[in-house]
Amino acid sequence: MKGIYFLIMRLDETTNKRVGALGDIEFKDGRYIYIGSAQNSLERRVSRHFRSEKNKHWHIDYLLEDLEIEEVLAFEGESKMECYSAKTLEEEFHKIENFGSSDCDCNSHLFYTKKTLEELIDEINTIIGEEGTKSKDLDLQ
Repeated sequence: MKGIYFLIMRLDETTNKRVGALGDIEFKDGRYIYIGSAQNSLERRVSRHFRSEKNKHWHIDYLLEDLEIEEVLAFEGESKMECYSAKTLEEEFHKIENFGSSDCDCNSHLFYTKKTLEELIDEINTIIGEEGTKSKDLDLQ
């Protein structure tokens, strides 16, 4: 499957985290939405996010040491959907400046909210215009 995915993560306690070249960032308790894409194997990319042992290559790799992934929504489609979705989420949520967007012209691919998991799933499905494939339905290895 090729397309985009949304990691919905929870942080229970505010923490400061060094994130590669972005430096130290304060992450408040609440939920975070990260948007990524994979134009080859989306399932393999998402599976990587669940592994604890990995080289830190992307900004999200640093953050996943402290956050719990609650849900993944995946959508088939072109990579341009990733930036469209990021720009749409920026209108609704607080963005973490420059996070995950070093290879595009977006302000961020990570967003913060206090909304519930169910509210976020509904909002993401509305933005994309279809229901996403949830992590339990992906072939994650």
